Amino acid sequence: MSSAPHVLLLGGHGRVALKAIPLMLARSWSVTSVVRNKDHISELKALGEGKPGKNEILVASLDDVTSPADAEKVLDQVDPDIVFWSAGAGGKGGPERTKAIDEVAAKHYITASLARDKVKKFLMVSYIASRKGTPAWWTKEDVKTAEYVNTKVLPAYAAAKIEADEHYAALAKKRTDRDPAFQAINLRPGTLKDHESSGKVMLGKTPARGDVSRESVAEVAVALLARDDTSGWFDLLDGDESIDQAVDRCAKEGWDGIVGEDLERIYAKN
Repeated sequence: MSSAPHVLLLGGHGRVALKAIPLMLARSWSVTSVVRNKDHISELKALGEGKPGKNEILVASLDDVTSPADAEKVLDQVDPDIVFWSAGAGGKGGPERTKAIDEVAAKHYITASLARDKVKKFLMVSYIASRKGTPAWWTKEDVKTAEYVNTKVLPAYAAAKIEADEHYAALAKKRTDRDPAFQAINLRPGTLKDHESSGKVMLGKTPARGDVSRESVAEVAVALLARDDTSGWFDLLDGDESIDQAVDRCAKEGWDGIVGEDLERIYAKN
């Protein structure tokens, strides 16, 4: 992308988003953050102080997104080059709201965004166990951990995220079939923590168990979006490889962690 992109950031007051906004603005990108609560505007505005990028905030509720047309209204207003989904119900409002935000609204934004030629990149922040398949590199303990999280700890969240991610995979396949330059990125971090980023991660092929700094998630997301050769599903944990090296390696390898999934079923369902 030759000129500075315009990013639509959904879930603008989330803890990953709050780390990502200043990073993008520091690159002179324009960022429009969508938030539900107008009381967060001043906090988000402050993130742009001293940064060359254009920092805007749009008050809109993902709870109201019940069709692609609802997402299209925001897309029409913002006209982004990149859509960055970092939103989620965060356990507030029970299983019904989790489904409404993490599945329904997400799917409608995916549908509307990938239908627009202007949108060249879409990045979804998901989580490491958001899959029905079992990667060949996972150990038995990894499989048990993922199953436990998905069935016992966060069943409503797991169901919503997996459905949204599979919808994304199916529509991304259709978009890239006609537009090979389109970048569909799904970033699947491990257990999110608030410790400071070390600048070093494990990216791509990882275990199912482990922590990662929210700051590192933001740094990796922006690093992936900053390149024109990153596309695929990337698992992420704290690790020993510098973020730039990890992103560069995955790009050169053409890494895509969706391998092992039932792609025929996924592509047929949407």
